[in-house]
Amino acid sequence: MTIHAPPPEGGRIIDEPMETALSRRYLAYALSTITNRALPDVRDGFKPVHRRILYAMHQMRLNPQAAARKCAKVVGEVMGGYHPHGDASIYEALVRLAQDFAQRYPLVDGQGNFGNIDGDSAAAMRYTECKLTPAAVLLLDGIDQDSVDFRPTYDDQDEEPIVLPAGFPNLLANGSSGIAVGMATSIPPHNVGELIDACQLLLERPDATTEDLVQHVPGPDFPTGGVAVEGHASILDAYETGRGGVRLRARWETEDLGRGVWRITVTEMPYQVQKSRLIEALADLIEHKKAPLLGDVRDESAEDIRLILEPKNRTIEPEMLMESLFKLSDLEVRFPINMNVLDASGTPRVMGLKDCLRAFLDHRREVLNRRSQWRIERVEKRLHLLEGLRIVFLNLDEVIRIVREEEQPKAVLIARFGLTEVQADFILDTRLRQLARLEEMTIEKEFNALSEELANLKALTSSEGKQWKAISKELDAVRKALISPRRTTIAEAVDTSAFVTPEAFIPREAITVILSERGWIRAAKGKVEDPSELKFKEGDQLAYLVPAYTTDKLLVAASDGRIFTIGADKLASGRGHGEPLRLMIDLDEKAEIINVLAHQPGGKLLIASKAGYGFIAPEDDTLAQKRGGKQVLNGEMLAVLRVTGDHVATIGENIKTLIFPLAELPEMGRGKGVKLQSFKQGGLADITVFNAENGPEWADGGGRRRNWPDWKDWLGKRAGAGRQGPRGLRKFR
Repeated sequence: MTIHAPPPEGGRIIDEPMETALSRRYLAYALSTITNRALPDVRDGFKPVHRRILYAMHQMRLNPQAAARKCAKVVGEVMGGYHPHGDASIYEALVRLAQDFAQRYPLVDGQGNFGNIDGDSAAAMRYTECKLTPAAVLLLDGIDQDSVDFRPTYDDQDEEPIVLPAGFPNLLANGSSGIAVGMATSIPPHNVGELIDACQLLLERPDATTEDLVQHVPGPDFPTGGVAVEGHASILDAYETGRGGVRLRARWETEDLGRGVWRITVTEMPYQVQKSRLIEALADLIEHKKAPLLGDVRDESAEDIRLILEPKNRTIEPEMLMESLFKLSDLEVRFPINMNVLDASGTPRVMGLKDCLRAFLDHRREVLNRRSQWRIERVEKRLHLLEGLRIVFLNLDEVIRIVREEEQPKAVLIARFGLTEVQADFILDTRLRQLARLEEMTIEKEFNALSEELANLKALTSSEGKQWKAISKELDAVRKALISPRRTTIAEAVDTSAFVTPEAFIPREAITVILSERGWIRAAKGKVEDPSELKFKEGDQLAYLVPAYTTDKLLVAASDGRIFTIGADKLASGRGHGEPLRLMIDLDEKAEIINVLAHQPGGKLLIASKAGYGFIAPEDDTLAQKRGGKQVLNGEMLAVLRVTGDHVATIGENIKTLIFPLAELPEMGRGKGVKLQSFKQGGLADITVFNAENGPEWADGGGRRRNWPDWKDWLGKRAGAGRQGPRGLRKFR
């Protein structure tokens, strides 16, 4: 094995702490992600990949009037010349620019399968074709007139624009979203007409407030429509600070089918919600009985969206049905607003509505000045040549003689008529036949027109007021080209607390909850008169039989100290064997069920551990919102009993019994509790609660219930050792 000596000082090995090396490299990665991938530029609203796609299509002359080209060709041009990344990511970005349900103003005119609102993917790039839309042309207008800065591409073989001229505020018009390192952006789309109206207001009144702008831009305008139910104050705050959100609901209407029968038709989906997944989610709610008001859902969509929702019964109000579904499904979503963008210097900033519009207008002014300066240079050059042509026309015969007879006609023309070298070259490059046809009126007309244009351009570049007027005129033209009605309705904020919960519409029917020893649970209608007639799987038998109502919540206590909550209306029918309880709750494999109770609001429970500790817990505090239940007891749980008396009786594993007043137990939400009975060895075997008037009962070995008339002989203080119980007493239940 050959051992190579380390490289000399100054070689590839860098001696620096690992923390410093990692920090420096991760910072470089983070900055690259923020500036080159995730955050859009406030001026044109684009990330680099989208900007490169449009510029490459512009270079390929894929204008709206041109024939479409294969998307594979476009992706290849972008990847080879400007964006050295995977073709899949480039094509995905191109597809999104063409989707009318993703972009408020699509920038790519796609021909072929570009996906749909159901979430279906676009066809492969070799099958689809594309070209630019008129909106994209407005964003690129003037890019060949030195209106923006360019930089070398990744391989220094070409140049790409740092930013597009952006004829309209694309950042807000089409929105943007992205996740960088330590920051993210989420900007909803808006209506261009409203944005331009707000820009015009800023041009008239630079001191206009965000509240003034909101009069023109009342809220986002999503490509899929819908109804925004966020309050005016909330939207105003989001536009002021650049952070917030908007609640967006599906648009729906009620169809009257006659005789009191009706159904709901959903015609517009919330933004970025896939229709197929929404239907699956609604069907799942019906199957698992989580949407008690919804009877059926089906999709009758063709080109337009038509989602049919049928109620459980005709007595339900349509508004109540929809409010319940808004809470349970993506028929209502909350679109976050986080207007985190790169400013003109490339610095990430969170901007409000006014700042974004002001940055756009400042960019348009710079584009206007640069484009005007570019035009001035060309007009001056043409005027210079026209001056030479005027001299030629006035002395045409002499010019022809010089060209024919002189050995150095260029020098003679310069000396004879006072021409410049550029003018002389232009005259000599012009054919005599063309010179002969030149007319004085034509030259004078072009000369005067260009002179007037030059004067106007110089006046424009020297006057800020004229620049803003020109920008205003350009925005008016863009508004006429892109004007379209608002799709998203801005509605008043909805106070959902005013609506009754869906559970209130669950029919209150008597049931009997049946739980087998192997953990299969079901609900039989009415009361089970003879439990012996119940059927179970082979080798299984009855464990718990609990009378309840379909509107009840079931409390399932486990030996690991947790109490789970299950809606009684969600239990499987009693006709079969039910379903495994462990599919409904996250019960540990080693834990056992120790009791099942129908929750009684305001009730109290006695919680006891096997170690002999316990306490009183309010039932309302034991309700759990999650599948994982609620940890109530610290320790191995022995019993959970409803408090129905005033005394407690305990039996230890040492067969000793103790009775003490219930008032000696503390009331607490969770914990270990206090000692119930003292044991030299072993723990608690059983516990019960009873009324002193009736006295306790206990079960003998034959399963019969026996009275205990002299129970007061065992009355003592809590945490006492107790004494030997009556003969045969081993448990109370």
